[in-house]
Amino acid sequence: MSNLVQRTLSGALYVGVVVASILVHPMFYGALFAIISMLAVREFHHLMGSSRLATALGMIAAALLFATAWIPNGLAEFCYGGWMIIGGILYGIVVMAALLAELWLKAENPVQNWGNWLQSQIMIALPFALMNVLYFFDAYLLLAVFVLIWVNDTGAYCVGCLTAKLPKGNHKMFPRVSPKKSWEGLIGGIVFALAAGALLAHFGWFHSLSSHHAFAAGVCFALMVAVFGTFGDLMESLFKRTIGVKDSGYFLPGHGGVLDRFDSVLLAVPASVLLIACLALF
Repeated sequence: MSNLVQRTLSGALYVGVVVASILVHPMFYGALFAIISMLAVREFHHLMGSSRLATALGMIAAALLFATAWIPNGLAEFCYGGWMIIGGILYGIVVMAALLAELWLKAENPVQNWGNWLQSQIMIALPFALMNVLYFFDAYLLLAVFVLIWVNDTGAYCVGCLTAKLPKGNHKMFPRVSPKKSWEGLIGGIVFALAAGALLAHFGWFHSLSSHHAFAAGVCFALMVAVFGTFGDLMESLFKRTIGVKDSGYFLPGHGGVLDRFDSVLLAVPASVLLIACLALF
């Protein structure tokens, strides 16, 4: 099987599973993304050379953080708000255990290990947990994040490739981080994303953001996702370049690891949640 066919099939499977998980049932969504969150944290710790204990505690903490945000919404008839207190306490216990474990592990640089562990929670586990805010506010908003990221990536790639063929080429954004990304590609991706946002607004995907100004809210939402999704991608590129790897793992054949597939989400989701919070004030 050629690499192109392999990439196409695995990419189609990835898109289908993500879309189905969001639209089919909260249990399907919750189980899938809790597992993905754990795998992303595991992948990060593997790249950083963390101990097995730190990796295991990181995965447990990621699952608890996701569940703390998901269960009160997904199973509200059973637990109401009590789980948020219980989940928060359990999460705090795991965080303390991970930090205190360095007293016994006798690592050469425990401060760096603390930083790596907390980074995995803040930059990976937390954004995945924040997905629940979008999902239970309006599942189509979370689906819109993924659709807009995919459209933005496609638009940026197409425009970047076209402008690279011009006599003077295009203008690179951060050559030392990602040699192929250009400012022209960024603008092209944003334009594609704005067009997709306008189309999704026409079909009512952003009505929950603003009943009277759904179109404007949708365009703002698309802009936030495109810009912060791109910078999420660049952050992961900087991370990989710093530690000297091409792909973060082997999650999907031809597509790299979990972090390679969800890097844009890590900034786009928090930015989208912030937008919802700001719109709620007006």
